[in-house]
Amino acid sequence: MEKLYVIGMGPGGIEHMSIKAREALEKSQVIVGYIKYIDMIKEVIQGKEIYATGMKGEEDRCKQALKIAEDKTVSIISTGDAGIYGMAGLILELCDEEQMEYVEVIPGITASSAAASMVGAPLMHDNCNISLSDLMTPYSLIKKRVELAAEADFVISLYNPKSKGRPHYLKESIEIIKKFRKGSTPVAIIKNALRDGEEQEISTLDTFKDDNVDMFTIVIIGNSESYIKGNKFITPRGYLNR
Repeated sequence: MEKLYVIGMGPGGIEHMSIKAREALEKSQVIVGYIKYIDMIKEVIQGKEIYATGMKGEEDRCKQALKIAEDKTVSIISTGDAGIYGMAGLILELCDEEQMEYVEVIPGITASSAAASMVGAPLMHDNCNISLSDLMTPYSLIKKRVELAAEADFVISLYNPKSKGRPHYLKESIEIIKKFRKGSTPVAIIKNALRDGEEQEISTLDTFKDDNVDMFTIVIIGNSESYIKGNKFITPRGYLNR
């Protein structure tokens, strides 16, 4: 086996990709990825052999990447971080132990970090990511995780918050969180963070509306100490209280 890079390319803009990721793409003969992600980095992979699939082709992409890597250097790409809802886990699950030696995971800026940077400093204290997609996880378990995270006073970043097939999951999650947070708790809606078409909105649990939320959106809910200052969402770490 040659080499397989599992790359987290960050939010999607070339300027937010790490130097290490760029170098791995340059070394690779073949680039594997979701069609839309391939298009995001087309300017830096010109002349490369491309293997692309559509939505829900994750397993096929990973299998093909492993097969191609038997005699070529390959990069398989994810947006955000490859180890956070990306391809790293599936690649390693499909690998045998010998193949693992040739796999290198290269991290990238994950969506919650990208989104947080646009609205202030909401993730300054303990926080968690929860995906509301039930394709891989039963909705009953998702709701349990939301409730326990809210009870534990984590700042919560919700990935995949709303789709046509599950239009009510976000509203239901917000209602669960309201049981443990005051109505003035900040809520940020960030769409297309750090890439073309970016949008942001800061509201509170009491004023939150999900009309502008879709699968390209991250929703960040503050903890019991989070607050809004000017147009920024801040979660204090506690430095000023020492």
